[in-house]
Amino acid sequence: MKYDIAVIGGGPAGLMAAGRAGELEASVILVDKNPKLGVKLSITGKGRCNITNKGDSKEEMIKKYGKNGKFLFSALTKFGPDEVIDFFENNKVKTKIERGGRVFPESDRSINVINALNNYLKRSNVEIKSNVKVKKIEKKDGKIEKIILTNGKEIFAEKFIICTGGKSYPETGSAGDGYKWAKNLGHTIKTPSPALVSIFLKGEKSTKLEGLSLKNIEASLYKDNKKIDSRFGEAVFTKYGISGPIILNMSKKIGEELATPGKLKIKIDFKPALDFPKLDQRIQRDFQEMNNKIFNNSLDKLLPQKLIPTIIELSGIDPEKKVNLVTKEERKKLLHLIKEFSLKIDKVGDFKKAIITTGGVSLKEVDSKTMQSTIIDNLYFAGEILDLDGPTGGYNLQICWSTGYAAGEGACSKLKTKQKR
Repeated sequence: MKYDIAVIGGGPAGLMAAGRAGELEASVILVDKNPKLGVKLSITGKGRCNITNKGDSKEEMIKKYGKNGKFLFSALTKFGPDEVIDFFENNKVKTKIERGGRVFPESDRSINVINALNNYLKRSNVEIKSNVKVKKIEKKDGKIEKIILTNGKEIFAEKFIICTGGKSYPETGSAGDGYKWAKNLGHTIKTPSPALVSIFLKGEKSTKLEGLSLKNIEASLYKDNKKIDSRFGEAVFTKYGISGPIILNMSKKIGEELATPGKLKIKIDFKPALDFPKLDQRIQRDFQEMNNKIFNNSLDKLLPQKLIPTIIELSGIDPEKKVNLVTKEERKKLLHLIKEFSLKIDKVGDFKKAIITTGGVSLKEVDSKTMQSTIIDNLYFAGEILDLDGPTGGYNLQICWSTGYAAGEGACSKLKTKQKR
Protein backbone atom coordinates (compact mmCIF):
# COMPACT_ATOMS: atom_id res chain seq x y z
CA MET A 1 0.00 0.00 0.00
CA LYS A 2 1.18 3.52 -0.75
CA TYR A 3 0.85 6.27 1.83
CA ASP A 4 0.77 10.01 1.53
CA ILE A 5 3.50 10.37 4.13
CA ALA A 6 5.97 7.99 5.77
CA VAL A 7 7.62 9.20 8.97
CA ILE A 8 10.82 7.50 10.15
CA GLY A 9 11.48 7.83 13.88
CA GLY A 10 9.12 7.65 16.85
CA GLY A 11 10.71 10.30 19.06
CA PRO A 12 9.10 13.66 19.93
CA ALA A 13 9.62 15.19 16.46
CA GLY A 14 8.36 12.10 14.66
CA LEU A 15 5.30 11.76 16.88
CA MET A 16 4.39 15.42 16.34
CA ALA A 17 5.04 15.30 12.59
CA ALA A 18 2.98 12.13 12.08
CA GLY A 19 0.16 13.34 14.30
CA ARG A 20 -0.09 16.72 12.59
CA ALA A 21 -0.02 15.19 9.08
CA GLY A 22 -2.70 12.69 10.06
CA GLU A 23 -4.75 15.46 11.64
CA LEU A 24 -4.70 17.19 8.24
CA GLU A 25 -6.22 14.00 6.77
CA ALA A 26 -3.14 12.59 5.08
CA SER A 27 -2.63 8.84 5.18
CA VAL A 28 0.44 8.42 7.40
CA ILE A 29 2.64 5.54 8.49
CA LEU A 30 5.12 5.94 11.34
CA VAL A 31 8.09 3.55 11.45
CA ASP A 32 10.26 3.13 14.54
CA LYS A 33 12.97 0.64 15.53
CA ASN A 34 11.94 0.53 19.20
CA PRO A 35 9.13 -1.71 20.55
CA LYS A 36 7.54 1.39 22.11
CA LEU A 37 7.29 4.96 20.86
CA GLY A 38 8.80 7.93 22.72
CA VAL A 39 11.58 5.99 24.46
CA LYS A 40 13.83 9.02 24.84
CA LEU A 41 10.92 11.10 26.12
CA SER A 42 10.60 8.70 29.04
CA ILE A 43 14.01 9.72 30.40
CA THR A 44 13.85 13.43 29.55
CA GLY A 45 14.11 15.72 32.56
CA LYS A 46 15.04 12.76 34.79
CA GLY A 47 11.74 11.11 33.92
CA ARG A 48 9.68 14.25 34.51
CA CYS A 49 9.78 15.44 30.86
CA ASN A 50 10.60 19.15 30.61
CA ILE A 51 8.34 19.77 27.59
CA THR A 52 9.29 23.40 26.86
CA ASN A 53 10.42 26.70 28.35
CA LYS A 54 8.10 29.63 28.97
CA GLY A 55 10.66 32.06 30.42
CA ASP A 56 11.53 34.00 27.25
CA SER A 57 9.96 36.05 24.50
CA LYS A 58 10.27 34.47 21.05
CA GLU A 59 13.20 36.75 20.21
CA GLU A 60 15.01 35.90 23.46
CA MET A 61 14.34 32.21 22.92
CA ILE A 62 15.84 32.33 19.44
CA LYS A 63 19.02 33.87 20.88
CA LYS A 64 19.34 30.90 23.26
CA TYR A 65 19.83 28.64 20.24
CA GLY A 66 22.94 30.54 19.13
CA LYS A 67 23.93 31.28 15.55
CA ASN A 68 21.40 28.81 14.05
CA GLY A 69 18.49 30.09 16.14
CA LYS A 70 17.05 32.33 13.40
CA PHE A 71 16.17 29.20 11.45
CA LEU A 72 13.46 28.52 14.06
CA PHE A 73 11.67 31.87 13.70
CA SER A 74 8.87 30.62 11.45
CA ALA A 75 8.42 27.28 13.25
CA LEU A 76 8.27 28.95 16.68
CA THR A 77 5.79 31.51 15.37
CA LYS A 78 3.47 28.73 14.24
CA PHE A 79 3.99 26.29 17.11
CA GLY A 80 5.90 27.85 19.99
CA PRO A 81 5.84 27.27 23.77
CA ASP A 82 2.28 28.62 24.18
CA GLU A 83 0.99 26.26 21.51
CA VAL A 84 2.89 23.32 23.03
CA ILE A 85 1.37 23.99 26.44
CA ASP A 86 -2.11 24.33 24.89
CA PHE A 87 -1.59 21.11 22.92
CA PHE A 88 -0.81 19.07 26.02
CA GLU A 89 -3.46 20.78 28.16
CA ASN A 90 -6.03 19.93 25.45
CA ASN A 91 -4.75 16.37 25.53
CA LYS A 92 -5.41 16.04 29.27
CA VAL A 93 -1.86 16.78 30.44
CA LYS A 94 -1.98 19.61 32.96
CA THR A 95 1.27 21.56 33.10
CA LYS A 96 3.19 23.69 35.59
CA ILE A 97 5.96 26.25 35.23
CA GLU A 98 9.00 25.97 37.47
CA ARG A 99 12.12 28.06 38.08
CA GLY A 100 13.76 29.32 34.91
CA GLY A 101 10.53 29.00 32.90
CA ARG A 102 10.81 25.21 32.68
CA VAL A 103 7.46 23.57 31.89
CA PHE A 104 6.63 20.10 33.22
CA PRO A 105 3.52 17.95 33.39
CA GLU A 106 1.83 18.60 36.72
CA SER A 107 2.11 14.88 37.46
CA ASP A 108 5.93 14.93 37.01
CA ARG A 109 5.49 11.79 34.89
CA SER A 110 6.79 11.54 31.33
CA ILE A 111 4.38 8.67 30.63
CA ASN A 112 1.51 11.17 30.57
CA VAL A 113 3.23 13.09 27.77
CA ILE A 114 3.87 9.87 25.83
CA ASN A 115 0.27 8.72 26.28
CA ALA A 116 -1.04 12.07 25.04
CA LEU A 117 1.05 11.77 21.88
CA ASN A 118 -0.01 8.16 21.30
CA ASN A 119 -3.65 9.21 21.63
CA TYR A 120 -2.97 12.04 19.16
CA LEU A 121 -1.67 9.48 16.64
CA LYS A 122 -4.71 7.30 17.21
CA ARG A 123 -7.15 10.17 16.64
CA SER A 124 -5.19 11.18 13.54
CA ASN A 125 -5.45 7.60 12.16
CA VAL A 126 -1.69 7.19 11.91
CA GLU A 127 -0.60 3.63 11.17
CA ILE A 128 2.25 2.57 13.46
CA LYS A 129 4.96 0.04 12.64
CA SER A 130 7.18 -0.31 15.71
CA ASN A 131 10.06 -2.68 16.37
CA VAL A 132 11.09 -2.55 12.70
CA LYS A 133 14.31 -1.14 11.27
CA VAL A 134 14.83 0.75 8.05
CA LYS A 135 17.58 -0.86 5.99
CA LYS A 136 17.62 1.49 3.03
CA ILE A 137 15.98 4.55 1.53
CA GLU A 138 15.68 4.22 -2.26
CA LYS A 139 15.68 7.15 -4.63
CA LYS A 140 14.33 7.24 -8.19
CA ASP A 141 14.32 10.16 -10.63
CA GLY A 142 15.56 12.62 -7.99
CA LYS A 143 12.92 11.64 -5.42
CA ILE A 144 12.57 9.06 -2.69
CA GLU A 145 10.50 6.18 -3.99
CA LYS A 146 10.36 3.85 -0.99
CA ILE A 147 11.95 2.70 2.22
CA ILE A 148 13.07 -0.90 2.59
CA LEU A 149 12.89 -2.52 6.02
CA THR A 150 15.36 -5.11 7.34
CA ASN A 151 12.60 -7.73 7.14
CA GLY A 152 12.43 -7.13 3.39
CA LYS A 153 9.11 -5.26 3.34
CA GLU A 154 8.82 -2.05 1.36
CA ILE A 155 6.91 1.14 2.19
CA PHE A 156 5.96 3.52 -0.62
CA ALA A 157 4.88 7.10 0.00
CA GLU A 158 4.54 10.42 -1.76
CA LYS A 159 6.47 12.25 1.01
CA PHE A 160 9.01 11.13 3.61
CA ILE A 161 9.93 12.76 6.93
CA ILE A 162 13.14 11.71 8.70
CA CYS A 163 13.03 12.25 12.47
CA THR A 164 15.62 9.78 13.70
CA GLY A 165 17.29 12.06 16.25
CA GLY A 166 21.02 12.32 16.91
CA LYS A 167 23.56 9.96 18.51
CA SER A 168 23.07 10.71 22.20
CA TYR A 169 21.75 7.99 24.53
CA PRO A 170 22.27 5.22 21.93
CA GLU A 171 20.39 2.74 24.13
CA THR A 172 17.21 4.61 23.15
CA GLY A 173 17.84 3.83 19.48
CA SER A 174 19.72 7.02 18.56
CA ALA A 175 22.43 5.47 16.41
CA GLY A 176 22.91 8.25 13.86
CA ASP A 177 21.20 6.27 11.06
CA GLY A 178 19.48 9.40 9.74
CA TYR A 179 22.80 11.14 9.12
CA LYS A 180 23.93 8.31 6.82
CA TRP A 181 20.68 8.33 4.87
CA ALA A 182 20.70 12.12 4.53
CA LYS A 183 24.31 12.09 3.35
CA ASN A 184 23.59 9.35 0.81
CA LEU A 185 20.71 11.48 -0.48
CA GLY A 186 23.09 14.39 -1.08
CA HIS A 187 22.82 16.39 2.15
CA THR A 188 25.72 18.02 3.98
CA ILE A 189 26.17 16.82 7.56
CA LYS A 190 27.92 18.98 10.14
CA THR A 191 29.93 16.48 12.19
CA PRO A 192 27.79 15.35 15.15
CA SER A 193 29.32 15.69 18.62
CA PRO A 194 28.04 15.25 22.19
CA ALA A 195 26.38 18.28 23.82
CA LEU A 196 24.83 18.95 27.22
CA VAL A 197 27.30 16.51 28.71
CA SER A 198 29.47 16.29 31.83
CA ILE A 199 33.10 17.41 31.81
CA PHE A 200 36.04 15.24 32.86
CA LEU A 201 38.73 17.03 34.88
CA LYS A 202 42.43 16.47 35.44
CA GLY A 203 43.83 16.06 38.95
CA GLU A 204 42.34 14.90 42.24
CA LYS A 205 40.18 17.90 43.15
CA SER A 206 37.00 16.53 41.62
CA THR A 207 37.46 13.09 43.21
CA LYS A 208 37.60 14.66 46.67
CA LEU A 209 34.59 16.84 45.92
CA GLU A 210 32.37 14.11 44.41
CA GLY A 211 28.73 14.76 45.26
CA LEU A 212 29.21 18.43 46.15
CA SER A 213 26.19 20.33 44.84
CA LEU A 214 26.54 24.06 44.29
CA LYS A 215 24.00 26.84 43.77
CA ASN A 216 24.36 30.47 42.74
CA ILE A 217 27.94 30.11 41.54
CA GLU A 218 29.66 31.42 38.44
CA ALA A 219 31.73 29.13 36.23
CA SER A 220 34.04 30.73 33.67
CA LEU A 221 35.85 28.99 30.83
CA TYR A 222 39.41 30.03 30.05
CA LYS A 223 41.61 29.12 27.12
CA ASP A 224 45.29 30.01 27.48
CA ASN A 225 44.25 32.30 30.37
CA LYS A 226 41.69 34.22 28.29
CA LYS A 227 38.05 34.10 29.41
CA ILE A 228 35.83 32.84 26.58
CA ASP A 229 32.56 31.90 28.33
CA SER A 230 30.82 32.34 31.66
CA ARG A 231 27.63 30.97 33.26
CA PHE A 232 25.75 31.54 36.51
CA GLY A 233 23.67 28.92 38.30
CA GLU A 234 24.01 25.35 39.57
CA ALA A 235 26.74 22.72 39.25
CA VAL A 236 27.67 19.40 40.85
CA PHE A 237 30.94 17.52 41.18
CA THR A 238 30.96 13.95 39.90
CA LYS A 239 33.38 11.07 40.40
CA TYR A 240 35.53 12.12 37.46
CA GLY A 241 34.61 15.75 36.89
CA ILE A 242 31.83 18.27 37.02
CA SER A 243 28.26 18.50 35.72
CA GLY A 244 25.01 20.36 36.43
CA PRO A 245 23.04 22.89 34.34
CA ILE A 246 25.71 25.57 33.83
CA ILE A 247 28.39 23.00 32.97
CA LEU A 248 26.08 21.13 30.58
CA ASN A 249 25.27 24.38 28.81
CA MET A 250 28.97 25.17 28.52
CA SER A 251 29.95 21.68 27.31
CA LYS A 252 29.30 22.40 23.62
CA LYS A 253 31.74 25.31 23.71
CA ILE A 254 34.26 23.21 25.64
CA GLY A 255 34.01 20.41 23.05
CA GLU A 256 34.65 22.89 20.25
CA GLU A 257 37.64 24.43 22.02
CA LEU A 258 39.18 21.04 22.80
CA ALA A 259 39.38 20.42 19.05
CA THR A 260 41.99 23.19 18.71
CA PRO A 261 45.33 23.63 20.53
CA GLY A 262 45.40 25.42 23.88
CA LYS A 263 45.02 24.84 27.61
CA LEU A 264 41.45 24.83 28.89
CA LYS A 265 40.34 25.35 32.45
CA ILE A 266 37.25 26.29 34.40
CA LYS A 267 37.39 28.81 37.22
CA ILE A 268 34.58 28.69 39.77
CA ASP A 269 33.53 31.73 41.75
CA PHE A 270 31.79 30.39 44.84
CA LYS A 271 30.71 33.91 45.88
CA PRO A 272 29.89 35.84 42.67
CA ALA A 273 27.70 38.33 44.57
CA LEU A 274 30.77 39.60 46.44
CA ASP A 275 33.76 41.22 44.75
CA PHE A 276 37.24 40.73 46.22
CA PRO A 277 37.12 43.71 48.67
CA LYS A 278 33.63 42.80 49.95
CA LEU A 279 34.54 39.13 50.35
CA ASP A 280 37.69 40.15 52.21
CA GLN A 281 35.56 42.27 54.55
CA ARG A 282 33.18 39.35 55.05
CA ILE A 283 36.03 36.97 55.94
CA GLN A 284 37.61 39.50 58.33
CA ARG A 285 34.24 39.97 60.02
CA ASP A 286 33.80 36.20 60.37
CA PHE A 287 37.31 35.87 61.78
CA GLN A 288 36.64 38.61 64.32
CA GLU A 289 33.48 36.84 65.48
CA MET A 290 35.44 33.57 65.79
CA ASN A 291 38.49 35.17 67.32
CA ASN A 292 39.56 32.16 69.35
CA LYS A 293 38.66 29.48 66.81
CA ILE A 294 41.18 27.62 64.69
CA PHE A 295 41.17 28.09 60.91
CA ASN A 296 39.86 24.54 60.40
CA ASN A 297 36.55 25.53 62.06
CA SER A 298 36.17 29.04 60.63
CA LEU A 299 34.60 28.61 57.20
CA ASP A 300 31.30 26.91 58.07
CA LYS A 301 29.19 30.04 57.47
CA LEU A 302 30.94 30.85 54.21
CA LEU A 303 31.27 27.59 52.27
CA PRO A 304 29.59 24.18 51.89
CA GLN A 305 30.94 21.69 54.43
CA LYS A 306 32.22 19.28 51.75
CA LEU A 307 34.25 22.03 50.09
CA ILE A 308 36.03 23.29 53.22
CA PRO A 309 38.75 20.57 53.59
CA THR A 310 39.89 21.10 49.99
CA ILE A 311 39.97 24.89 50.36
CA ILE A 312 41.95 24.59 53.60
CA GLU A 313 44.41 22.17 52.05
CA LEU A 314 44.99 24.33 48.97
CA SER A 315 45.30 27.53 51.00
CA GLY A 316 48.42 26.25 52.73
CA ILE A 317 47.19 27.78 55.98
CA ASP A 318 47.80 25.64 59.06
CA PRO A 319 44.36 24.18 59.95
CA GLU A 320 45.21 24.53 63.68
CA LYS A 321 46.16 28.19 63.36
CA LYS A 322 44.00 30.69 65.30
CA VAL A 323 42.07 32.87 62.86
CA ASN A 324 43.32 36.05 64.52
CA LEU A 325 46.83 35.01 63.46
CA VAL A 326 45.99 34.46 59.77
CA THR A 327 48.08 36.96 57.80
CA LYS A 328 46.93 39.32 55.08
CA GLU A 329 48.87 37.30 52.48
CA GLU A 330 47.25 34.07 53.65
CA ARG A 331 43.84 35.70 53.52
CA LYS A 332 44.58 36.94 50.00
CA LYS A 333 45.31 33.37 48.85
CA LEU A 334 42.07 32.21 50.48
CA LEU A 335 40.15 34.92 48.61
CA HIS A 336 41.54 33.75 45.26
CA LEU A 337 40.64 30.14 46.01
CA ILE A 338 37.04 31.12 46.71
CA LYS A 339 36.74 33.50 43.76
CA GLU A 340 38.92 31.64 41.24
CA PHE A 341 38.83 27.94 42.05
CA SER A 342 40.72 26.55 39.06
CA LEU A 343 40.00 23.17 37.44
CA LYS A 344 41.91 21.71 34.49
CA ILE A 345 39.72 20.21 31.76
CA ASP A 346 40.55 16.76 30.40
CA LYS A 347 37.67 15.98 28.00
CA VAL A 348 33.92 16.08 27.50
CA GLY A 349 31.72 13.00 28.01
CA ASP A 350 30.73 10.79 25.07
CA PHE A 351 27.42 10.18 23.33
CA LYS A 352 26.43 7.57 25.92
CA LYS A 353 26.00 10.29 28.53
CA ALA A 354 25.19 13.28 26.33
CA ILE A 355 21.66 14.64 26.60
CA ILE A 356 21.65 15.87 23.00
CA THR A 357 23.73 15.92 19.82
CA THR A 358 25.12 19.07 18.27
CA GLY A 359 25.64 19.04 14.51
CA GLY A 360 23.52 17.30 11.88
CA VAL A 361 21.81 18.12 8.58
CA SER A 362 22.91 21.53 7.31
CA LEU A 363 20.16 24.12 7.73
CA LYS A 364 21.21 25.71 4.44
CA GLU A 365 19.64 22.71 2.73
CA VAL A 366 16.28 22.81 4.56
CA ASP A 367 13.35 25.20 4.13
CA SER A 368 12.81 26.81 7.55
CA LYS A 369 9.05 27.21 7.02
CA THR A 370 8.21 23.67 5.92
CA MET A 371 11.34 21.62 6.87
CA GLN A 372 11.44 20.46 3.24
CA SER A 373 14.77 19.42 1.76
CA THR A 374 16.08 21.76 -0.93
CA ILE A 375 17.87 18.79 -2.49
CA ILE A 376 15.23 16.04 -2.52
CA ASP A 377 11.77 17.43 -3.29
CA ASN A 378 9.73 14.89 -1.31
CA LEU A 379 11.99 14.74 1.76
CA TYR A 380 11.51 16.58 5.08
CA PHE A 381 13.46 16.66 8.33
CA ALA A 382 12.51 17.40 11.94
CA GLY A 383 14.07 17.29 15.39
CA GLU A 384 17.56 16.51 16.55
CA ILE A 385 18.75 15.29 13.14
CA LEU A 386 18.96 18.97 12.15
CA ASP A 387 21.98 21.10 13.02
CA LEU A 388 20.04 22.76 15.83
CA ASP A 389 20.45 22.56 19.60
CA GLY A 390 19.84 24.67 22.67
CA PRO A 391 20.55 24.82 26.41
CA THR A 392 18.94 22.70 29.11
CA GLY A 393 15.49 23.67 30.32
CA GLY A 394 13.04 22.45 27.66
CA TYR A 395 14.63 24.22 24.69
CA ASN A 396 15.60 21.07 22.81
CA LEU A 397 12.19 19.44 23.07
CA GLN A 398 10.74 22.71 21.77
CA ILE A 399 12.88 22.24 18.64
CA CYS A 400 11.28 18.82 18.18
CA TRP A 401 7.71 20.04 18.64
CA SER A 402 8.13 23.10 16.39
CA THR A 403 10.02 21.43 13.55
CA GLY A 404 7.87 18.29 13.77
CA TYR A 405 4.69 20.33 13.51
CA ALA A 406 6.13 22.33 10.59
CA ALA A 407 7.27 19.17 8.78
CA GLY A 408 3.93 17.41 9.21
CA GLU A 409 2.07 20.44 7.93
CA GLY A 410 4.62 21.18 5.20
CA ALA A 411 4.49 17.66 3.82
CA CYS A 412 0.69 17.86 3.59
CA SER A 413 0.59 21.18 1.75
CA LYS A 414 1.81 19.84 -1.58
CA LEU A 415 0.25 16.39 -1.72
CA LYS A 416 -1.00 15.57 -5.21
CA THR A 417 -3.93 13.35 -4.29
CA LYS A 418 -4.51 12.04 -0.81
CA GLN A 419 -4.63 8.28 -0.47
CA LYS A 420 -7.77 6.67 0.91
CA ARG A 421 -7.57 6.06 4.64
